[in-house]
Amino acid sequence: MKRGITLAFLALTILAVSTPWATSQQEGAVPAYNAGPPAKGEILPPILGREQLWAGNAQYPFQSHAYELAAKIPAVLHQQPCYCYCDRGMGHNSLHSCFEGTHGAQCSVCLKELYYSYSMHQKKKTAAQIRQGIMKGEWKQVDLQTAATIN
Repeated sequence: MKRGITLAFLALTILAVSTPWATSQQEGAVPAYNAGPPAKGEILPPILGREQLWAGNAQYPFQSHAYELAAKIPAVLHQQPCYCYCDRGMGHNSLHSCFEGTHGAQCSVCLKELYYSYSMHQKKKTAAQIRQGIMKGEWKQVDLQTAATIN
């Protein structure tokens, strides 16, 4: 009897936790982002410093380099959605949130979107134009093995 109640509780917990993620994966669902830059005087949480990455979070050059680039364009990242859907499971509100901690170093989606955003910013694209490219999936073409050379 006790085992049955425990299994039922576990099944309900798994269902409750997985439902928001499954819903967010639906075709056309856009993850959270901020439509504009931070308000005047608003200070965004800092991007984690590359020196704070170690072990599996700094195993490849593209991981730590991503954090260096993210620190250069925080307002742009603040306006981008993240298609790993970390807004649902982790409470992130934009791509910027991914690089406030180690999540960005561990997630290829976050890393590719970061390198895409930085490259487009270097080409003078606006945050809104970058967001449109991200929503179209253009970030998927980023090759992480060569991304560490982007400056």
